[in-house]
This record gives sequence, structure tokens and C-alpha cells, in this order.
Amino acid sequence: MLKMIYARMQQGHRTTKYPDGPAPQVADRFRGAPTIDVARCRDGCRACVEACPTGAVTLGGKVRIDLGRCLFCTDCADACPEHAIVYKNDYRLAVGVRSDLIVEQDTQILSLAAAMNAKLLKLFGRSLKLRQVSAGGCNACEADINVLGTVGWDLGRFGIQLVASPRHADGLLVTGPVTRNMELALKKTYDAVAEPKIVIAVGACAISGGPYLDHDQVRNGAEAVVPIDLYIPGCPPHPLTILDGMLRLLGRIEDGTERKPAGQARPADLIAS
Repeated sequence: MLKMIYARMQQGHRTTKYPDGPAPQVADRFRGAPTIDVARCRDGCRACVEACPTGAVTLGGKVRIDLGRCLFCTDCADACPEHAIVYKNDYRLAVGVRSDLIVEQDTQILSLAAAMNAKLLKLFGRSLKLRQVSAGGCNACEADINVLGTVGWDLGRFGIQLVASPRHADGLLVTGPVTRNMELALKKTYDAVAEPKIVIAVGACAISGGPYLDHDQVRNGAEAVVPIDLYIPGCPPHPLTILDGMLRLLGRIEDGTERKPAGQARPADLIAS
């Protein structure tokens, strides 16, 4: 026992200080939100569109990348002969409105998610219990969610906890494209959570279907079954991206990029004044 205590003392403090301190460094190979240098685009070139496996890149007067569909595979950037698309290493990707995941050549700064309205913050700001639903995922997003429970991240210090039953939850954390076999299970789980409640979609699959988009056995994401209050893109999202999104929802991070309060359109109306 004494040896164990001594070893632990030698290890020191291992939990990141984020968000009160600097964010942990992401790896050089990390792929964050892309930027589009339209001045480099060739007229009539469709290399990026044809390279994208999920149809996230479109041309319609403007070059657009839908981060809700994007797998962050960089196939579009690799295919571009002029290197007009570049993936940066900014981990801040979570938004409260689905349309805010569209990156265009003229508006390349994401409108990141804002905090829940004051009534929801009063309820969930210090204690947020989430039931995680894996609706046909490959387990990559689920693994990165589990990472947040380790000593390096310690999700519980923010009052956020994953619970085993929807009856004990304030909302859902959904991963996977929502297969037909999981559609009813997701709906029943959502219905079992008491009002008011929130839903967070984690990963490209939960937002749009990801690589399984338009397969006849998936619903192309959770929004086909339940309303979504926070979208966290990625395939899978980095644990720091997931944590950043959750803390924005709880009003713990404000950096001037927020726009529409997440969750304002639905649950707030269910709370008595």
C-alpha cells in the first residue's frame, strides 16, 4: 500500500486544467475545420466534389463543405490540384444549429454553439446526466467519449456524468447512423427521459449518417428520430472537441464566436417560469 501511495505521489497531477488553463496540444496530424481559398480554384474543376465519399463537398456558385457529412479524411484536399482546401488543427467544431456546420468560401469561421438558455442552465449547469446511446456506431465515437472519463480529462469535475438509465438522465448522447434496428430503441430511450431534456449528436454518423449515408438500413442520423440541441462533428470527434462542445452548452466557454443558444427552441418552453 505504501508503495502504491508513493508511486501516485511521484506521478503528480495528471488532469488537464482546461478550460481554466491552456487546452491540451492536439497532434500535428489532427484535422480540424477546413478553409477554402477560392482564389486558387480552377473554373470547371470538380476534383474535390468527385473525391468526397459522402457528398460533403458541393459546388453551387460557391464551394461548400458540410462538416456534418465530412469524415475529415482529406480526400478533397488531396484531390485538389491547386491545394485550395486546407484542414486546420482547430478542435473547436461543435455548433447548436445544423446549418452552422456548412463551411463556405466566404464564411469560414464557424458559429460555435452558445450556452443553453438561463432556465436550462439553472437546471443542468452544475449537474448534467447523460445516457449514451450507440445507435449502430463503429465504436470509434464511443471510445473517445469513454476517454473523457479517464483521469486526464475527468468529465465528472464539470458535473457531467454518463448514467445507465434514461430515467436518471437529463438528456441523450447519441452516436451512430441510427440503424433501422435501433430506431425504435432510440425513440423509446428519448421518451423515457423526463422533460425538459437535451440531445447531443456526436460524430458524422449521428449527424448525417456518415459513411453509411443513404443506406436503406439507416436513418441518416439521429435527427430523423429525435430533435438535436448540439452537433459535434468528426469521424470520430477528438475528445477535446466533444468536451469543448459540452462546456459551451453549459456556458463554461465563451470566446465571442457563439450565435444561437443551443436548446433554446424546444426544451425551454416546457419549463415553468
